[in-house]
Amino acid sequence: MSLTSLGISAGFMVGCCIAAQIARRVSRRLLNSDGIVPVLMNEAIAAAELCACCFELIIVADNFGVAAYAIFLFLLTVWWGKVWGDASACPYTHMEDVLEGRTTFKEMALRTWAELMGGCCVYRIVQVFWWLEFAETHKGRAFEECNADLQVSPYLGAAIEGVATLLCRLASKTISVQEPKFSSYIDSFIGTSLVVAAFNFSGGYFNPVLATALKWGCRGHSNLEHIIVYWIGACLGALLSVPIFKLAVVRRFLLGEEKPKKE
Repeated sequence: MSLTSLGISAGFMVGCCIAAQIARRVSRRLLNSDGIVPVLMNEAIAAAELCACCFELIIVADNFGVAAYAIFLFLLTVWWGKVWGDASACPYTHMEDVLEGRTTFKEMALRTWAELMGGCCVYRIVQVFWWLEFAETHKGRAFEECNADLQVSPYLGAAIEGVATLLCRLASKTISVQEPKFSSYIDSFIGTSLVVAAFNFSGGYFNPVLATALKWGCRGHSNLEHIIVYWIGACLGALLSVPIFKLAVVRRFLLGEEKPKKE
């Protein structure tokens, strides 16, 4: 495939990031900063940005290989870490907050709903872009039947998504505590590496909203299998990271000898 097609894909993803950033600024000006509405809007915008870019990353992976996919994903995750603010576009981070008493079940459910709306609705924009067929890699993709990425049994897929999500969340928590130099790049590199490692087995989504927006109803797995792999697997892995990260042996391994807090 030509580099022109790769450039068009890159341009689309950059355009999505710019449009999302404009939407965030407009939202901040129009909405009162108090209350849940701006929070939900921020989550919906982040989820739409995430899923729009990842739809195009499918094109990149299919035509230019996993290495090109990984480079774009790494750069995107670094960018998202800098501009999303409190948004995560991922429901299990809010589930963790509920488990640790930082938020309510109601807010967790509302944030998840906003993420699903943003992530699923943005496909119509992507579909129109593909339909225009600016790149040869988009030919026939707008109305093509999608195929599931799950290449193993649903239970093994759930285990892969769960363990990888657990490792990803433990890494993020460790980086958050340690605050090393270039922490965002380290976090993005770890996340991207885990995605690439799981790519040929479960697809390496580690995000229920992303998996649902991209692969719900696709040929190759039932809806129940999708829920088991991408919702139950990933969410259990994330929730397990909360008590595991508090274990003394784990903290010594990940953080070393912690200095006692000064009174």
